[in-house]
Amino acid sequence: MEQFEFMSPTKFILQKDADLLCGREVKKYSDHVLFVHYGDKYMYDSGLHARITKALADEGLVCFELPGVQPNPRVELVREGIELCRKEQIGCVLAVGGGSVIDTAKAVAIGVKYDGDVWDFYSGKAVPTQALPIGTVMTLPATGSEGSNGSVLKNTETGESADTMADCLRPSFTLMNPELTLTIPKRQTVFGIVDMFSHVLERYFSSSREVYLTDYMCEGVMKSILVNARALMRDLKDYNARAELMWTAVVAHNGLLAAGRNQDWATHTIGAQLSAQYNTVHGAALSVLFPNWAAYVYKENIPRFVQFANRVFDIDIDLYDQEKTALEGIRRLREFFDFLGAPSTLNDIGVESDEKFAKMAEDACRFGSIGGIKTLNAADVEAIYRMAQYESRSI
Repeated sequence: MEQFEFMSPTKFILQKDADLLCGREVKKYSDHVLFVHYGDKYMYDSGLHARITKALADEGLVCFELPGVQPNPRVELVREGIELCRKEQIGCVLAVGGGSVIDTAKAVAIGVKYDGDVWDFYSGKAVPTQALPIGTVMTLPATGSEGSNGSVLKNTETGESADTMADCLRPSFTLMNPELTLTIPKRQTVFGIVDMFSHVLERYFSSSREVYLTDYMCEGVMKSILVNARALMRDLKDYNARAELMWTAVVAHNGLLAAGRNQDWATHTIGAQLSAQYNTVHGAALSVLFPNWAAYVYKENIPRFVQFANRVFDIDIDLYDQEKTALEGIRRLREFFDFLGAPSTLNDIGVESDEKFAKMAEDACRFGSIGGIKTLNAADVEAIYRMAQYESRSI
């Protein structure tokens, strides 16, 4: 085990009607709140907007709104939120939605406390050290941003998609009402499951040795996702499966599974360029890329991939041909994503040309080589894009 620091200050509440506690929790930090949300038809037609605004009003809070968050959230909207917070002396930011909303709220919260442009944090020019208190009402289990120390934004002016990380980005509280997820379309549910599974994979495929505790924890979380995902595909209204996946999304990405081990994160970095160039949904990019990344790098650490196959997918180890076992584990991962109905190739998600592959590969490695199991340069990344373009469903 390697040395580490781990901080998790977020208060989590999972229960029916947990969203109605937002006023009580916000009031602990400020009487002026910025309510960040998608602003879409669902927000109003479902009654969620009315529930939130009433809960805030019942506590006597002054509420200002920042609607209009999009998937792959934009820095331009963040700048609007920062200006509003400063003008109205807002002391707490409340995100109601999924990862894009939460990441937007986090960016606003750090931007208010910074004299420069908020994109400085995402371009590597500055590191966040302070933020307004952040609260979340989680509506989509996926990114784990409701418990993590990270935020991802897109800059449409430069075409970049980038992240920033700091413990001041961890929310002060997260409210989880599983009933809010019951009407999520199947497509979004699937991409959320792929996302949380991928967060565990990024930590699991580590070159650190003798990390037995987090190995078993990662494997347990992945097996739990398999069970609950299959239950949910049988019945999208399964409350218990949705509740379990809500908590799983947090555990998969709050840093606990990374304690004492190095991590990979190449696939997320490669996928971010698909989001930047093609506005690809994050979970869709990961579904396509992860099995192809695994097929590209597995020979660097065959025992790790054998352990994954054996412990997560219950594949018997072939002592005479361990590579065969490793490849079967990768095939089962692809099979699981196929079972969910997630895309398998870049062609499936509308990337029909390779004209941007070289640029995306360069952008993925703009700060240097990436990856942990295998160090990848731009040529490696471009090769993975090409593998993923028309790969058959059997890796």
